Amino acid sequence: MAGALRRLADSGRLELPYPGSGRTIERWRRLADLTFGNVVVGRMAEAHADAAAILAELGGGVVERGQIWGVWAAEPPKPVLQARFGSGGWTLAGRKPWCSGATICTHALVTARAGDERRLFAVDLDQSSVRAVPGTWHAVGMQESDSGAVDFTAAVAEPVGGPGAYLTRPGFWHGAVGVAACWYGGAAAVARTLHDRATDEHALAHLGAVLSGLRAAALCLTDAARQIDADPTDRSGLARIRAGTVRAVVEDAATATIDRVGRALGAGPLCADAEHAHRVADLTVYLRQSHAERDLADLGRAYAEKEFSWLPNH
Repeated sequence: MAGALRRLADSGRLELPYPGSGRTIERWRRLADLTFGNVVVGRMAEAHADAAAILAELGGGVVERGQIWGVWAAEPPKPVLQARFGSGGWTLAGRKPWCSGATICTHALVTARAGDERRLFAVDLDQSSVRAVPGTWHAVGMQESDSGAVDFTAAVAEPVGGPGAYLTRPGFWHGAVGVAACWYGGAAAVARTLHDRATDEHALAHLGAVLSGLRAAALCLTDAARQIDADPTDRSGLARIRAGTVRAVVEDAATATIDRVGRALGAGPLCADAEHAHRVADLTVYLRQSHAERDLADLGRAYAEKEFSWLPNH
């Protein structure tokens, strides 16, 4: 997987249109296509493309061809990565969990605490003061993403945007939909196994349900891309609701796909088809990037603050 990702980076195939550029659907189609081929590659490509878009939006420089960027923004209560400003500039110290591509990425955008504020930093990972922590990634699904912890010891870092800018920029929510595009691509690959093997009425019924659900997810993504291109700076204030809605729709379709393919075909493909088994395991873990009912509660709260309408807001 790492070799495939490096070849993509060297060839320029990880250089995607930015969200809101008028080519958002092209960005998502390419992410979905990469995830259709390999869920871990797609997930890593999405992070790299997200980093490039963040840097462009916040004026933090340009991703160069051949580099592989991660976005390490998980913020559990502990441990806390600290940012300090001194005579030599900004440095990072502490442990950062959930660092996808910990031993694969060449650079990363990393969130850290600077006093009471949360800030984003660009870090060149080719420093002796940055070290992936062995034994902190035990996953079966998404195993190759190498998403363990990383220790920073006075690592040199460059600030990207001002305090809080990472979360308050319009592109934060646009980028969240890009993850759903990857979920869609992975789910479509799982569905292909059923498509190729469905012969009896039982399996065909599941195939009909799977493909209609994925079709609805695809239409939702397409409409969201159109809306983002029409309002890239989120003048309407709908980016949060849009992203939450699309992610919920695609997550439901992907979860139903995994479930129905298993019910239709039994354990056979999971036990005898290595590619399918890896794909299901990878996608199952990737979907948990959603916070499930917590995300749905946030979405419901956002909807409750607006006047009810049975037609979607555009």
